[in-house]
Amino acid sequence: MKLLVVDDEPLELEQLAHMIKQKWPVWEIYCAEETSQALKLSRENKFVLAFIDIHLPGISGLELIETLKRENPDLSFVITTAYQDFAYAQKSIKLGVVDYLVKPIIAGELDEAIKKFIERSGYSPSKTVVIEQVLDIISRDFSQKISLESLAETVHVSPTYLSKKFSDEMELSIPSYIMKYRIEKAKSLLLKHPDYSMALIADVVGFHSQNYFNSIFKKYEGLTPGKYKELKSGRYD
Repeated sequence: MKLLVVDDEPLELEQLAHMIKQKWPVWEIYCAEETSQALKLSRENKFVLAFIDIHLPGISGLELIETLKRENPDLSFVITTAYQDFAYAQKSIKLGVVDYLVKPIIAGELDEAIKKFIERSGYSPSKTVVIEQVLDIISRDFSQKISLESLAETVHVSPTYLSKKFSDEMELSIPSYIMKYRIEKAKSLLLKHPDYSMALIADVVGFHSQNYFNSIFKKYEGLTPGKYKELKSGRYD
């Protein structure tokens, strides 16, 4: 699933994307600091949900929503703002936005907004009981060795069936999902526990070789875990 996040404050943008990734690690999140960039991304990608800051340079977030809605009537919206403004809230209701979040955004309120979107749109991140069970197992046991065969045995289906079913519903293979999940957990630990050694973080998230952890992290994030921590340090305190 593809999401668009628009905010002219880079740190706010990055933090919201980080919060979403913590809950939904396989969702693809595209960020824009300007309305022109947001429109370009929307025309190039099929987004299903967009988080739009009301106060943007140039046109307002509400005007951006109107434009995006004309171009993609199926796109849903959540408004973010640093100010509680009744007039804005009224207009957002008329535009049919899913929710209206006041900064600083709280994780629980973000989760509720996403739940509202799922209920309203009919989108299901895990369409069958089997896949829900597999996702629960991965979220619980991600630090341990997980194989397709062990998952299939636990949920009482064949490995071939589970592999195809997971790929069809999640648009990602099981090994890729597990890897992305571990990387997101590692990113969270790097920021929340700067005192943890790289070896400890690697082990906690299921990489029992620090070199392999460094290699995979760089493959997914474009930089090493150490460089990531150095660049992001202090932003989520």
